[in-house]
Formats: sequence, structure tokens, C-alpha cells
Amino acid sequence: MNDEISTPVRNMSLRFSPTPRGARLARLLAVEQLRTWGLPLDPARQIVAELAANAATHGRVSGRDFGLLLYVVGDTLRIEVTDTRGDRLPHARPLAPDAGAGRGLVLVEALADKWGVAPGLPPRKTVWAEIGVSP
Repeated sequence: MNDEISTPVRNMSLRFSPTPRGARLARLLAVEQLRTWGLPLDPARQIVAELAANAATHGRVSGRDFGLLLYVVGDTLRIEVTDTRGDRLPHARPLAPDAGAGRGLVLVEALADKWGVAPGLPPRKTVWAEIGVSP
């Protein structure tokens, strides 16, 4: 007899146009998926919004979509956003207090338990973040 409790692996994978509308749709659909799974919306909502906005802004290549992958294993939610600008690796950097932009990865760094960048098959890269969740 096996005493281990089986925890399901849950995932969602979608592709979006690299536009502000695509980034907004990625956030909205991620929120609905988190609701379906019975998971807290925040801070995942903000992380998806920032990573999707970055993909639509800095990872944009005409005619190439960006991908959003959410998956939960145990009590960890992993958010991955893949775009086709592997030549542009993101990094959080200190900002001037009056900076009008550039806060996305600073927010991701503050909200996520871990985050990073993984190279993919050229020309792709994936920016990922992990957060602890419980239903």
C-alpha cells in the first residue's frame, strides 16, 4: 500500500500576439486559469502582466507570437513567458526614482520566490518565475 499523497500536475500553455492586447489577454486568461485551479490570484497576476508586457515590448518580432506556460507542481506555481528575442536577455537594474519605465523585472524580482532566464532553441528565450501557492 502506498501512503504517498498524489498531487496533480496542472498546466496551461497558450500563444499570444506580441502586442499590448496580447499581453493583456495573457494576464486575463492566466487569472481565469488560477481561479479554476482555486489558487490565489496575487502575486501571479502581476508577474504574468509584467512578463507578458516585456515579451510584447522587448521580445517583439513581427509575425512571431510569445508563449505563456503556467504549471503547478505541489505547492509551486511556475510562470514561463517565451519570446523570440533570445539576443535580448533581460535583467533587473536599479532605477532612478523618476524613471517612467523599466520597473517590470524589479517587480518580478520582488514578488517571485525565484526568477530567471533560460535560453531556448534559437531565437527563443524563456523568462520564468516561481511562487509558492496553496489552494
